[in-house]
Amino acid sequence: MVSSLPHPATSAGRDGLAALLARPSKAVVALDFDGTLAEIVPDPEQARAHPGTVPALAALAPEVASVAVVTGRPAGVAVRYGGFAGVPGLEHLVVLGHYGAERWDAVSGTVRAAAPHPGVASVRAELPGFLDRAGAWPGVWIEEKGRAVAVHTRRAQDPEGAFEALKGPLGDLAVAHGLVLEPGRMVLELRPPGMDKGVALAKYVREVGAGSVLYAGDDLGDLPAFAAVEKLRSDGTPGLLVCSGSTEVPELTDRADLAVPGPAGVVDFLTELARAVREA
Repeated sequence: MVSSLPHPATSAGRDGLAALLARPSKAVVALDFDGTLAEIVPDPEQARAHPGTVPALAALAPEVASVAVVTGRPAGVAVRYGGFAGVPGLEHLVVLGHYGAERWDAVSGTVRAAAPHPGVASVRAELPGFLDRAGAWPGVWIEEKGRAVAVHTRRAQDPEGAFEALKGPLGDLAVAHGLVLEPGRMVLELRPPGMDKGVALAKYVREVGAGSVLYAGDDLGDLPAFAAVEKLRSDGTPGLLVCSGSTEVPELTDRADLAVPGPAGVVDFLTELARAVREA
């Protein structure tokens, strides 16, 4: 193993990294977007991939079976905010948007999508009035995500207080419309059941026939993907779990094999991984 690569803290993580380096052509490298490849910002529409993301991925992608971005964002939005289209070296990049309900691939440059859940449109129409009735939380705002709707509390005067106060009522609203509530870092997302990063990742790994898998994430929404990698490991497919470090989500840090300091740390790790794969 190349010494400049960070050393996973767990034996399972070390096995996963060793398997990736031994047979990179059979490895899937899967990555969350917000908080992992892009910094968390107050306005999600202003999020952009770290400047080093595209060069790092372009160096790594030709060496592995696949690089997949797994995100709750619409696939096309992640492609634009990531700057992934038309980049030499990323010809086989895949973006699994809306937790796998949408898929963009660089080969065709198009997005394929399943039919939307009707409950999302119902919640979208009801949510503004619902929040008005739920109490005065200035700064709380709604993000339209196409196949999901998110309520952000990060801009509120008391972000944590608003988050905790709204979690129960929004959970009830989600259930009433056949949806589920997914808490994140000062965000509460209402989305269809059965849509999560674990389902999307496990399906994609099976499709590719991966011999090893790496997954990097930063938030509670990445826990299902962590669980999917843990299940794959128990079934004999080595895997490495990377946390894009944040004190806001200790649940993820505690389960990770390796923690790096945010998107800049992820970029550094991917850059070193590409170098290690070429030298292995």
